[in-house]
Formats: sequence, structure tokens, C-alpha cells
Amino acid sequence: MCATCGCGNDTAAVITVPHEHEHAAGHSHEHDQHSHDHDHEHGADHVHLPVTETITLEQKILAKNDILAGHNRAWLEQRKIVAFNMTSSPGAGKTTLLERTIRELGEPPIAVIEGDQETLLDAERIRATGCPVVQINTGAGCHLDAEMMRRALDTLAPADGTLLFIENVGNLVCPALFDLGERSKVVVISVTEGTDKPLKYPHMFAAAGLVIVNKIDLLPYVDFDLEKCREYARSVHPGVEILPMSVTTGEGVPAWYAWLAKECGLIASDRP
Repeated sequence: MCATCGCGNDTAAVITVPHEHEHAAGHSHEHDQHSHDHDHEHGADHVHLPVTETITLEQKILAKNDILAGHNRAWLEQRKIVAFNMTSSPGAGKTTLLERTIRELGEPPIAVIEGDQETLLDAERIRATGCPVVQINTGAGCHLDAEMMRRALDTLAPADGTLLFIENVGNLVCPALFDLGERSKVVVISVTEGTDKPLKYPHMFAAAGLVIVNKIDLLPYVDFDLEKCREYARSVHPGVEILPMSVTTGEGVPAWYAWLAKECGLIASDRP
């Protein structure tokens, strides 16, 4: 069970990576003795329920994850591997975007970590392009975490200088909270999902380094206001870059490649 979001996350691996949450030995909760004065009578079967206390584990779990993410980030930077955490709700077009990017970008070498609750379907699509890929199945889990990322890196063993894409589980909630060690989060939404997505999922958009609005070829057929969506996204993340795109037709895709080149150049310029 994921203590942060309440999702069940008991089965996972690379090609099924376990998602484990640990508790220290002797973990316990203590409660103060419940007492109060009574000036009223109770029936024979009246029972006083014990006082309960809720302990939030989110802070501890996220702190542990951040430490592991820091190790991942250092490992990637030492090897000049630039990693992007691709997030979206299901069906926004992440896998199709990656397929096209792999086919067209050419350089640098690309590798992919695929995250899904079940199946190898997306990994098989990526593998068909000739790109190195490993699948993480999270079972009932709704996000990848830094420990899963570490195990996937060990299995994938990407070459130095690789451009690494991590396709997260389709979900706009929990992936916003879990750093994997990536260079940046990329949020992909589609025009079929509604203009107000940034307002409904502000943490995800606030964490994004880039927002891609996909399937703009469908704009004539759906109720979606691109400018209003842009306004909403920048209300939760001022200045965030937004790329309207149709992966199917190719419109806007060159701007995506230019953004990637800029980000990879930033990694190089950061080095002494």
C-alpha cells in the first residue's frame, strides 16, 4: 500500500520491479489515556471507543525517495545521461510521441524506461523501433519512484551520453510528488481531456519543465480553448513553456526537438 496516495502497490518488477515500503522494527503508535468526567448515565452495553491518532507517513516516504533520487541524478550526471520524466493521464499520446522521436531524432542515442501497471505492450512498441527499453510493471501502483528507477537503470545500463525517457504510469497526481532523478518533468495532455486540466492537477503542472498539448489536429472537433489552457497552466507555473502539437500530423514536433536540444545543451554547459 502506498502511504502517500493510498494506492495498492504490492506487486511490481523490472520487467516487474517490486515497489516496497519499509517500516522500522518495533514500529508502534502510542495514545494518551482517554478520560473525562461524566454527568450522564449509560446503558449496560455502552462502550467507550479508544481515541485514535492518524500518523502521516508521506513526509518520511518522500524524504527517503528524494535521497534515492539524488543518487540517481548523480549517477546520470556522471555519465552525461539526460533524463526526462514523461507524465500524462492515460491516452494522451506519450508512447506515440516517443516512437516518433526515436525514429526521427537520430542523435544522441535514446533509451526508454516504460512504466505501466500491467502488460509489456508499450515496451514492445518501443522495442520495435530498435531502441533499448525496459518495462516496469507497478501492479496496482499509480507511479514510479526513485527505487524503481534505480533498478531499471541497473537493468537497462544506458550508454554514456544517452537521452533517456522515462514514461511514467498514466496519472497526473502521484508522479508530481516523486522525483526520479530526472532532468525535468514533461507533462503531456491532449485536447480531448478538457481545457481546465492545469487547474484540476496543479501540482503536476507546477512541477513541469514543459507542457505539451497534443492532438491539436482534433481542435475543430472538440471543445478545447488552447489559449485558456495556456493561461491556466501559467497561473500555477508562471512562464512554463507550452508546446501545441499533433504527434500524428507532425505539427509542432520540430519545436519539441528544439526544446530537447536546448535542454541537452544546458547539461553540457553546466559542466566545468
